[in-house]
Amino acid sequence: MQGEAYLYDGRSAIRHRVEVTLTERRDALVISGDALPAPLVWPLPDLRALGDHPDDNQIILTRHLDTEDETLRDQARLVIDDPEMVAWLRRTRPRLHLRDLRGGTWRRIWLSLGGAVAAVLLMVFVILPALAGTLAELLPVEKEIAFGRGVKAQMERMFGAEENGALDCDAPAGRAALDRLVARLTEGQDIGYPLEVTVIEHGMMNAFAVPGGQIVVMNGLLKGAESPDMVAAVLAHEIGHVAHRDPTRNALRAAGSVGLLGLLFGDFTGSAVMVLLAEQLVNASYTQDAEAQADAFAFDTLVAADLPPAALAEMFETFRKEYGDVSGPMAHFASHPRLAERIEAARDATPADLTPRPALTETEWQALRTICD
Repeated sequence: MQGEAYLYDGRSAIRHRVEVTLTERRDALVISGDALPAPLVWPLPDLRALGDHPDDNQIILTRHLDTEDETLRDQARLVIDDPEMVAWLRRTRPRLHLRDLRGGTWRRIWLSLGGAVAAVLLMVFVILPALAGTLAELLPVEKEIAFGRGVKAQMERMFGAEENGALDCDAPAGRAALDRLVARLTEGQDIGYPLEVTVIEHGMMNAFAVPGGQIVVMNGLLKGAESPDMVAAVLAHEIGHVAHRDPTRNALRAAGSVGLLGLLFGDFTGSAVMVLLAEQLVNASYTQDAEAQADAFAFDTLVAADLPPAALAEMFETFRKEYGDVSGPMAHFASHPRLAERIEAARDATPADLTPRPALTETEWQALRTICD
């Protein structure tokens, strides 16, 4: 089989009229013509077709040589317009349209991939946390409160509520006891928000702060605590997170991470982002500095309210028995730093000359524990 074709030698724009012949073994094309000092032999396995050619009646071939040396690569182009040869090549050479990887390509791919992963990690763990801290300070309080209510509503749906507030516990006597306890802890303090503490009907022994001055206490915490002082200590810790705007900073960092990953791996809808933020805050794992600062805030707050910081150590002991030291849904209580260190710090923070006053009367304590009944 033979036919006419045009050859561009890759060194000039001159088109050379050539003749192309298929070898007897049908394993190579022999290109000959007056402009060539000697026939060229192109093995068929080396042939590749240019895929962006608009004329279906032609096929443009190049010869693939796997080498890093640009000077050794054959830059010639062979334009075949003989119908029989074009049809035969397309029928018998399925590899014509493969895109070959040049030598060293996989190394470059892995280097690029590693660089991309490093850039994402830098964004998620360094740049976004720093940016979140700045944005948390700039976000207007009213916007933060509205944002926090949206996150809290999503949390309630996660816990099975069909509408906002469906899980809220508000037995009057229990609500009055909770308000009295919060007022005692915040007396004379500038939290920066109109603090809003809610108890919801859920068995998890947990409490967490939400952006905008909102704190959610689960009924399981009230049932698991052995004294009102222990509940007061947890509230003081969460108020510390609120005062330092840790939930907002955490939410902004998580939102930025979700948005970044959404751009890389697919779009996240607004509802999906809100779900992820809710999960992030329920299982909040703040930085070691944030946890230490919230603990220190709690110690000062408890002492100012004539309550023992050692009560926080007792609550930590309860968490450790229930969930372990560093994992589980109470990770933000059980880590950063480890519970053993925090228990010791809470006990050391209790003044020897402190004369504590009960956080609540026995009647108020029982009312608080049955706020969801």
